[in-house]
Amino acid sequence: MQRGFCQIGLVNPKTPANVGSAMRACGVYGAVGLFYTGRRYKKAKELITDTQKFHRHIPLTRVESLVDIIPYGCIPVAVDILEGAEPLPDYKHPKNAIYIFGPEDGTLGKSTTSFCKDIIYIPTNGCMNLGATVNVVLYDRMTKQLKKEKTNEEIF
Repeated sequence: MQRGFCQIGLVNPKTPANVGSAMRACGVYGAVGLFYTGRRYKKAKELITDTQKFHRHIPLTRVESLVDIIPYGCIPVAVDILEGAEPLPDYKHPKNAIYIFGPEDGTLGKSTTSFCKDIIYIPTNGCMNLGATVNVVLYDRMTKQLKKEKTNEEIF
């Protein structure tokens, strides 16, 4: 049984394909909401990469600022290749988290990382697609959670 919850925050996503892929990842890995900032992406009726139509069951909400929507007790986690960031394989996920991702063609700024408790990155040989990055982080969370449950340890 999954304990805790997570949400996804996207800073100024570029395309409906990016948002659709992130929405599909939310659905298959159990994230409860997707929030985004910026005006480059306009909410589309059909998210072309959300083939399972998770947008019908998971809120997709445009907000002015992600810091304003963080639920009580939820840890904001920046996901970006930044100096001092912790590698994802070593990261212990919080029970309740909102993972915040920057746009594919940019990085998270201080205005975002300043309110994040943790900053993590995925060790790779290059930059990943936004949707792929969301998938990897949520998959890592799920597998670590399942491993803890299997051994009957405290989940987080």
